Amino acid sequence: MKNNSEVKILVVDDEESIRQVLSASLEDDGFQVQTAADGEEGLRKIGSFVPDIVLLDIWMPGKFDGLGVLEQSRNSHPEVQIIMMSGHGTIETAVRATKMGAWDFVEKPLSMDKVSILISNIIAFQSEKSEKTALLNKLRKNIAIIGESQPMIRLKEMIAKVAPTDSWALITGENGTGKEMIAQNIHYLSSRAGGPFIEVNCAAIPEDLIESELFGHERGAFTGATQRKLGRFELADGGTIFLDEIGDMSSRTQAKILRLLEEQRFERVGGVHSIEINVRVLAATNKNLQEEIQSGKFREDLYHRINVIPFHVPPLRDRLGDLPSLAIHFSQYFAKSGGHLERRFSQESLEALAKYKWPGNVRELKNFVERIYILWPNDIITEEALQLAGLKASEAGEFNILTDLDSLREARAHFEKQFIIRKLEENKGNISKTAEVIGLERSHLHRKIKAFGIDMRETDT
Repeated sequence: MKNNSEVKILVVDDEESIRQVLSASLEDDGFQVQTAADGEEGLRKIGSFVPDIVLLDIWMPGKFDGLGVLEQSRNSHPEVQIIMMSGHGTIETAVRATKMGAWDFVEKPLSMDKVSILISNIIAFQSEKSEKTALLNKLRKNIAIIGESQPMIRLKEMIAKVAPTDSWALITGENGTGKEMIAQNIHYLSSRAGGPFIEVNCAAIPEDLIESELFGHERGAFTGATQRKLGRFELADGGTIFLDEIGDMSSRTQAKILRLLEEQRFERVGGVHSIEINVRVLAATNKNLQEEIQSGKFREDLYHRINVIPFHVPPLRDRLGDLPSLAIHFSQYFAKSGGHLERRFSQESLEALAKYKWPGNVRELKNFVERIYILWPNDIITEEALQLAGLKASEAGEFNILTDLDSLREARAHFEKQFIIRKLEENKGNISKTAEVIGLERSHLHRKIKAFGIDMRETDT
């Protein structure tokens, strides 16, 4: 929150005595204060002084009275908060002023206690707004879409056009392409950015719980309902709801969702009162919904309801030009989040990555870079690091990633074994030298050699 010395206040009143009393009192509280004797001077000082708060008299002679100044300033400096003052105001005037954007209305003779409270409230509001804006900007930066290929440029341009509207959208694409990130960008670049972003994985909610999860329930609605629960749609009120994997939703649930989307109202399970909501709906799927409609697995009316603006996220293999930027981005992410020094990709390693088809798309690439950070100790990520992490070239020249291990623990053990064998071979089987190179105690390396069943005779080449 700003200190008083950082807050600028402008007093606009045609009565000199009021200007003097207010400015003296506010200056005693540490504020920066300027005054104006009429509306025209007030507007000039709003432009030059750029106050945080204006104390503005309603009835003043000249071209602009208080309401005129209020109207002009809301157009030119909407961030400035204005407190209206009047010695003979009416309820109608006060209502009109607040509808025009005034913060509040105070009557003369002024109560400095009330003025001080209003100013404190405005400062707190502006501080909270600034903090929220900073957090939103930080969040927007964290979910920035990486890539400058033509498909991604078109996608970003479309997001920029659609996000400021309230239009619903259907996001399609293979698993791992980043459909959720597209939805987040649409939300956080919209006027609803300050509202909630609620994600619903339609495939993960059991059929018998779907109504309770989406619409909430009242206490006693069913066995185990010991208290009221708000559903996802109610939690998303004023913001955005993201229906992920909507193509996996059951037919029964599709019907319930369709009714809610059409009416924008629902009843909690066990409830009798209708609840209205105002939500923006974004949906995503990796399925071809047109084919699902033909096979009777997806409702055509629901499809047309959610497919107002279609987005398609291309697979990574169709934008390999973005791969270096993505790999570097993930490297920087894991370095920062894990407290590591950043590992840099050699040109050869980036070229090798581009030879792989990445069926798991961006998600697979992210996981692969994380695996490198776990297994590779050096600052430069070489082709050897890629091989250690499982990227292999077949006899046909195609690249594959080892995927026949059941767990990360098995994969890590496999890669660690291959790494130790390679380093032992490089050092002619010299355990002491190998331990020093890879940063292990000699005894620790001995234990790993024994645990992995490494034949030292094969490493002494």
